[in-house]
Amino acid sequence: MSLENGDLRELYQEVIFDHNRSPRNFKEMPDATHMAQGHNPLCGDQLTIYAQLKDGVVEKISFIGHGCAISTASASLMTEAVKGKTVQEVEALFNDMHAMLTEAQPEARDFGKLEVLSGVQEFPARVKCATLAWHTLHNAITQARDTARTE
Repeated sequence: MSLENGDLRELYQEVIFDHNRSPRNFKEMPDATHMAQGHNPLCGDQLTIYAQLKDGVVEKISFIGHGCAISTASASLMTEAVKGKTVQEVEALFNDMHAMLTEAQPEARDFGKLEVLSGVQEFPARVKCATLAWHTLHNAITQARDTARTE
């Protein structure tokens, strides 16, 4: 059974709404080994990413904060996608996600559930909402001291 474009768009919207209404891994992590803050001044999105890495692998990840539906859904989907991955795998996924969200013809890749975020490319102002969590995670795992910003 194939889905029509409208059906696919509705499915994607439902996944985003679901992750916004019930974000996964939305909690503080007092025992985090890595942490970073992110801020999108344009939209007012603010979040903190917590990660617990062991032997170069993301064992636990969570976030707190507030923001628009796309920002919250992106952070929620991201935490599900990177848990159990190595730092190198997370960095590769960060680069691929950035390309998917910002380039006209990104390299083909199976993004799984993360594919739902590709629709924001049609709305350039919303791309920053979708990438904030990813930039913040990048800062956390590279232990950058600056607040991640999308401006």
